[in-house]
Amino acid sequence: MLLMRLCTRALAARPLKLAKNGCPISLRISGSGNARRHGGIALILTALAAMQWTGPQLASAVLPQSAPINTPDSVRQNRAQASAGGRNSSEPPPPLDPILAEASSLADKGMASEAERRVRQYLADHPDSASAHFLLGHILFREIQANARLGSHLALQAKGPMGGVKVLGENSSDGKDRDEKAKASLAEFTAGAKYRVPTAADLKVVAFDYVLLDDYLDADKWLTKMLEWAPNDSDGWYHLGRTKYSENRFAEAITSFQQCLQLDPKNVKAEDNLGLSFAGLGRNDEAAATYRQAIAWQAQSILKNPGPYIDVGSLLIEENRPQNALTFLLQATEIAPRDSRAHELLGKAYSRLEDLPKAQAELEKATELSPQTPSLHCMLAPVYRKQGLAEKAKIEFDRCAAMTGSHSTPETPRR
Repeated sequence: MLLMRLCTRALAARPLKLAKNGCPISLRISGSGNARRHGGIALILTALAAMQWTGPQLASAVLPQSAPINTPDSVRQNRAQASAGGRNSSEPPPPLDPILAEASSLADKGMASEAERRVRQYLADHPDSASAHFLLGHILFREIQANARLGSHLALQAKGPMGGVKVLGENSSDGKDRDEKAKASLAEFTAGAKYRVPTAADLKVVAFDYVLLDDYLDADKWLTKMLEWAPNDSDGWYHLGRTKYSENRFAEAITSFQQCLQLDPKNVKAEDNLGLSFAGLGRNDEAAATYRQAIAWQAQSILKNPGPYIDVGSLLIEENRPQNALTFLLQATEIAPRDSRAHELLGKAYSRLEDLPKAQAELEKATELSPQTPSLHCMLAPVYRKQGLAEKAKIEFDRCAAMTGSHSTPETPRR
């Protein structure tokens, strides 16, 4: 049984520390990330913009009106239980103090900043409250989620070039704020773990925090542990698959997506990502069949996911079948006209077909939607040059060189 201990070393964000059979295992935030940057921010931010508030399952209508308040005695009791092996982490957490329940309710209503303020006030008087620390960890993550949703909304509302529209993660300041918030969230889970074993829901947010910090190794570890406690969490299996994919552990990603699909049949995102994992192993025929299955599942849906259309189009281009790719990619742009990846691949297909004016139009659109992606400028430059647009070609070649050398935002895979 895992026992929770607090790391005593002073770090910018303290690590969450587990002890197994009395042997401590320290898992800390890596400043540079244990995995190379491989579109990790996209892995979570796109999901955050769409997912509902999944904070701790603590406050609800069934919460007792006179929930007990954590006292030093109850804290010592929790600590003693942890030392003896702890309660089963799959069990529901203890009921919240009414003050914390109100804060959780505020977070449910989208008032995360006010919820944070109230929990911090509570912690000033109850610094050893595990529930308060865990709740604050969830709320801080919820603030990142709210900003991601706002950024997604602003991006969709933007007209023409996105000048002046601020989207989460678009610049270094946004990224720094997000990272600091994720570290602060992790620090609260670490603090709470000193007094009580976290729940599966807690570990899921811990894993998401690590993904935001590009630390896939620890994200993988905590999602895996969470799923030991909550094996029927289909969303957890989906995100474990995405994490395995980002680690280039494609076979394990396939297993995770298949488990997700067993629990949530006809999950288009999971089927699409299963195809990506097959493609990662070079199993292109299986990948193509999986993409087409995902397309078939949503044939009657009003709102469609463009992912499978984009991915089968990309695969066909890789197989030097650009004419066949056009059908799927044009459908993708109809479904999601502001998806830069779809326009990029259309530009690539038209370029292969020597239809340079259309290639130019699609690559210009992709660059407008994702101006900080260096590869788009590198692709657009030769298209200009082939058409005799020397001045425009030079500008794009210069941008390509400058952005590639300055570590600009890399192209990130669509999630």
